[in-house]
Amino acid sequence: MSRKAVAPNIAFDDQKNRYYVTLHYGVDRKGNRVKKTRCFPTLEQAILVRDNFLTARDIRGSILPSGVTVGKWLDYWLNDVIRPARAVTTVYGYEKMINNHIKPVLGGILLQALTAVQVQQYLNRKQQEGLSPNTIRKHYILLNSALGLAVKQDMLGKNVIHSVTPPPEHPPQHCFYSPEQLHALFALTEGRSLEPVVKLASYLGLRRSEICGLKWDNVDLKEGVLYICEARTAANGVAVDKGPKSPSSVRRLAFTGNKDLRELLERMHRRYLQDKVKYGETFNPQGFVVTHGRGCPYSPDYLSGQFTRVIRNSSLPPCTLHGLRHSFASIANSQRVPMFSICKALGHSNTAITSKVYMHLFDDTHQEVVDLVGQAIAAQG
Repeated sequence: MSRKAVAPNIAFDDQKNRYYVTLHYGVDRKGNRVKKTRCFPTLEQAILVRDNFLTARDIRGSILPSGVTVGKWLDYWLNDVIRPARAVTTVYGYEKMINNHIKPVLGGILLQALTAVQVQQYLNRKQQEGLSPNTIRKHYILLNSALGLAVKQDMLGKNVIHSVTPPPEHPPQHCFYSPEQLHALFALTEGRSLEPVVKLASYLGLRRSEICGLKWDNVDLKEGVLYICEARTAANGVAVDKGPKSPSSVRRLAFTGNKDLRELLERMHRRYLQDKVKYGETFNPQGFVVTHGRGCPYSPDYLSGQFTRVIRNSSLPPCTLHGLRHSFASIANSQRVPMFSICKALGHSNTAITSKVYMHLFDDTHQEVVDLVGQAIAAQG
């Protein structure tokens, strides 16, 4: 018997000269997928039966009662769809949202009985509990993805999230330092373990995960170039070595014209080679650039905590380690570096992302434009 698909859910058997329609009924109370196949002599009959079936399913959500709850479906979505394809840190973030927030409220509701009102009330409840609008939007996006898959896999007739209104997105407010403040920070951390961390973030705009994942194999001291291609982060307190955040995050950054950074890296590399001789091959076997103790790499959270403590005990205004990356972008913009070049140096996939993230830093450009236009018009008076 030879069957070939001729339309969605319809196949033609050229030996029996019959059309076979596959009808997906969803799942039974035990969670097993249920489907039936019916045979027709003509394609018109097959299409009519299929379309009538889909219409009835869309109206009622499913032909058969389903025992799958929202919680069970989210577990399936996370473990069978997301976990095999996403980074460990991404899965960990989704897992926390599902287990700590969504399942305790919506998890016991039957998937096909979930309503837009219930989801809307859930989002409102989370806002009342103090979650930020941007965090609640992440819950909205997660539910949209999971329920959208349920529609694709014939578990739901429609995605109720489309009838839900999420809270408005609030542009995040980033802290950053001026060149004068960075100069003071460099003096404060000179000779300390945070010195290379602070300077790599400020001079090159590196993410903390990129600093933690940087290895000597990717530092060309002769040419004065860093190759950013690895990252080190943490999930549930466990360090995770992974690739860059996105393909655009892989980049080459030249520091040959930065005497301060070049001399620092040269001193660190000499110390690294000396320690390899002193402690043997077991010392920092992977060759991380920024380490503590016997060549052990840092976790990003530890570095952030150390940086916060240093700033708290100084006269500098509050700022985060990631704020030094924002400082890099702000200073680059003040020096009239084109947006495209700033985007590439930061490892963003396009300038729209750079503009969105750093809009509040780049607002001074609008003032300059207005001033220049005004001056040009006034000169004609």
